[in-house]
Amino acid sequence: MVSGIASHVIAPAFSRNPPYDGLRDFTHVAYLGGPPVVLVVHPDFGVRSFADFMARAKGDSAGIEYVSAGVGTVGNWVAEYLAAKTGIKLTHVAYKGGANAVLDLIAGHVKIGAMAWSSAVEQVRAGNVQALGVSSENRLTGFPDVPTFKELGYPDLVAATWFSLSGPAKLPSEISHRLNAAVVDVMREPGVQKQLAQDGVEIKSLTPEEFTEFVESETTRWAPVAKAIGPLDND
Repeated sequence: MVSGIASHVIAPAFSRNPPYDGLRDFTHVAYLGGPPVVLVVHPDFGVRSFADFMARAKGDSAGIEYVSAGVGTVGNWVAEYLAAKTGIKLTHVAYKGGANAVLDLIAGHVKIGAMAWSSAVEQVRAGNVQALGVSSENRLTGFPDVPTFKELGYPDLVAATWFSLSGPAKLPSEISHRLNAAVVDVMREPGVQKQLAQDGVEIKSLTPEEFTEFVESETTRWAPVAKAIGPLDND
C-alpha cells in the first residue's frame, strides 16, 4: 500500500482507540518523500521576514489566526509546534484541503497559512504570498531567499507530508528489500528527481530498517503535538 504520515502517524495519534498500530501492524518498505511545510503571509499582513512575524506575534496577546489544509495536517502540526516552542498564541482556522485555503489566502480573506509547499509554491513564485520559513532540511531549489526553520533556530522543525510504501506485518525480508531497491532505483532517475525537486521533495534512500526507525521516530515526535490538539474521533 501507499502509506505515509497521514495514515501511519497522524490518524493513529489522533484516535482515542486506534484500530491499528501504524508501526507494528505493517512492514515499512520504502520512503517516497513528500513536500515540506511553508509558513506564508499575505502582503497586506505587513511582515517581510520570519523575525518580523515573531515580533508581531509576540506583541499580540489575543492571538493570530492561521489557516491550514485541515486539523491534523502537517501544516497544523508545524504551526502548533512553533507556537509551543516560542510561546506565541496562534489560532487555527481549519480548511478542508489546501486548495481552498490557498484561494482564500491569496484573496486576502485570511492572512497567514501553514501548508504544504506544493500547494503554495506557485503563489510564492507569483508574489501573491510571502514565504517566511520552510520545514525542509535545506533551502529549496529555486528559492534561495526562503530560510529553513532549522536555520531560524528550530533544528527540530524539519518535517514533510511524506509518503511511503508499506506491506503487511512480517513481510519476508527478501521481498521488502527487493521492493526497496526498485524504489531507490526509480528515485535516482533524473526525470523523477527533477519533478520531485519542483515540489520541494528531498529524496532519502532509506533501507527498510532505516525507514522503520524513521516511522518510529516520527510517531514519538508528533504524539505530544497530537495530544495537545486533541483527538479527532468520538470513540
